[in-house]
This record gives sequence, structure tokens and C-alpha cells, in this order.
Amino acid sequence: MENELRILALDIATRCGWCTETAHGVWDLSIKRDESSGMRLIRFKHKLKEMFDLEEITLVAFERTSGQHKNALIVQAELHGVLKSLCEELNIDYRAFSASEIKKFATGKGNAKKTAMIEAAQEKLGLIGDDDNEADAMWIYQVMKSSLGI
Repeated sequence: MENELRILALDIATRCGWCTETAHGVWDLSIKRDESSGMRLIRFKHKLKEMFDLEEITLVAFERTSGQHKNALIVQAELHGVLKSLCEELNIDYRAFSASEIKKFATGKGNAKKTAMIEAAQEKLGLIGDDDNEADAMWIYQVMKSSLGI
């Protein structure tokens, strides 16, 4: 698979949506009882390493940090730091997209609601279920491919 582009798309949050060419899903990075908050970061790094190895990832796409809730922004920023650090360490390129870019690509509206994103993913991408994190990751994957002209 040398020189082949292998994309991992992420909707980074405590319930982290992910998508590759072969599969998609959600990682639960929730902190368990009696764990430090750092366990979320350790869990995320482990999942990333596992996916990088399993899928031979060469490029990561993710949604840029945004929102209005302070605690969620802090968690997102910490997880983004883990991702960027690991990508730099492993020489894996990455690219962020804004929420409005992703929503506009998926629905034609840059301010689409979560339900519209889920419905579009079900209709156009074959999403089974109704998890907005998984739907967003699937759309981020498509936005990345489109930005590369593939």
C-alpha cells in the first residue's frame, strides 16, 4: 500500500466519530468512575495508534474546534493536541475543516442541524443508525476526498 492515500476522518469529542475507507463508528472516550481526566487522552491516543496501524493511515481529517460550551471546547482542544502531536511524531499529515464547510458539503446549508446531517448520511452514505458523531465523521471523510479531487 505504499504511496496510497489512506484517510482517517474524525469528529473529535468524548463520543468520537471516525471513518475510513473500509469502516466507520464511534469511540466512547468517557472517563470512567475513579479515573483521572487524563484517561480520556490516553484512551484517544491508543485508539488513534490502533487505527493508524490497522488501516495504515497516511492522512487525518477532522472538524476544527468550535462551539459555545467551555468544557466541551476544552476537551476538544486537548484531544486535538493529542492528535496533532501523534501525527507529527509519526509523520502523518492532517487537515481541519470548519463545521460550516462540512455542513454545507453534506446538506447545502452551512448551518444545518444535526438531524439534517444524520438524514443526509443515511440517504447518501448508507449510515445505519442515528449517531451524529458517526455521520459527521463520514461527511468529513467525503469533504477530505473532495478537497483532494478524489
